[in-house]
Amino acid sequence: MPPRWNENQLTAKLGIDYPIIQGPLGGLSSQKLTAAVSNFGGLGSFGAHGLAPEAIRDVIGEIRSLTSKPFAMNLWVSMEDESARTSDERAFNRSLAPLAVHLAALGTPRPIYKPYSQIRFEDQARVLLDAKVPVFSFIFGIPPKEVLDECRTNRIVTIGTATTPEEGAALQETGVDAIVASGFEAGGHRGSFLRAAEDSLTGTFSLAPQIVDRVNVPVIAAGGIADARGVVAALALGAEAVQIGTAFLACEESGAGVLHREALRGRKAGHTALTKGFTGRLARGIHNRLIETEILPYPLQRGLVRSLSIAAEAAGRSDLLPLWAGQSANLSTCTNVSAFLTSLVKEVSEIAGPVIQWSAARREKQILK
Repeated sequence: MPPRWNENQLTAKLGIDYPIIQGPLGGLSSQKLTAAVSNFGGLGSFGAHGLAPEAIRDVIGEIRSLTSKPFAMNLWVSMEDESARTSDERAFNRSLAPLAVHLAALGTPRPIYKPYSQIRFEDQARVLLDAKVPVFSFIFGIPPKEVLDECRTNRIVTIGTATTPEEGAALQETGVDAIVASGFEAGGHRGSFLRAAEDSLTGTFSLAPQIVDRVNVPVIAAGGIADARGVVAALALGAEAVQIGTAFLACEESGAGVLHREALRGRKAGHTALTKGFTGRLARGIHNRLIETEILPYPLQRGLVRSLSIAAEAAGRSDLLPLWAGQSANLSTCTNVSAFLTSLVKEVSEIAGPVIQWSAARREKQILK
């Protein structure tokens, strides 16, 4: 019997029906979205890097109350830029200056400088390990060996993220179960860790086959994939699954605000840019006046912009919000997770057969070499 497009090594390992992974979406994750994707048969994900360990524990508990299916928790291995601990009040005030006029116009008090308070990756990871989450995904580096060893002991599936073929090779050497090939089309942050993010800007459909040919673990294509055409193209390039972020961000179940979801469905969604202005680390969002600001190191810039974002959301000012979006945002038609996934699976099923058979045969030949 010819292979089915939705059944492969990775779907079997993850225990999911469809090779569709919801991108973790960072601070715009929601337990409702994570559970909805998992309940449909994909892999829902929750981006927990901005949460304290106690809050992560609560999130895991709530997701488990909403679904009995596998889900992923996502963390950042690198939680701060080197200069975050030495950045002072003068730097804070320089970055605040171009935002102050907007804060004043919105009637919002100027935020007050506070010394940096660290959240440790190791403490966050401890929560995931103790909770024995089904899947632990991560970006911006590789967790310590003892963390990955404990994942294997607890049968927690590990998914690393690569923005270059070299990063893919480095992840395979550590024994991760799967690798996300994250192209520069993707919305949100560049998860680079071997070179600067600015030097790691390979497109998804160039990056994915290079990593596929370099590793022997399943590869997940991410970046610019928003419809059935993208899914089939990724599978044809040897990926065993796709990771979709922006399309899910537009769904009503996501943690994005109303203004953000409306922006993703608007004409300006096609004009995205890479910027450090939103958080201090290179990331992609819809171009607006917030793109260009004086930059503090991560996560200090993120905290500063958040002060403005809360007021901007309340005032209906999308031009002052960090509107995360990938380059295929104009393809985002999702308003409801179940409806979106039902349509996506139907369309992929109609066109994927011959492509998947060819890709599976090519992959088998490569493994036998």
